[in-house]
Amino acid sequence: MRADEDDFAVMLGRAVLAAWGDMPRDIQEALFEIAVKDRPDDRDGLAKLLHERHPRTVHAG
Repeated sequence: MRADEDDFAVMLGRAVLAAWGDMPRDIQEALFEIAVKDRPDDRDGLAKLLHERHPRTVHAG
């Protein structure tokens, strides 16, 4: 990724974190799976972060 793309990815990522609790569950699940696709070791850490920031977030299994 180019430097400006990295900056935009960070911006978009922050927006996703801020809006996570308001997103439909299917969108949450799709984004989560895309995010951890190439980083399976980070799966639990990301799930924990999302749950801590948005307690309504429930992991489906």
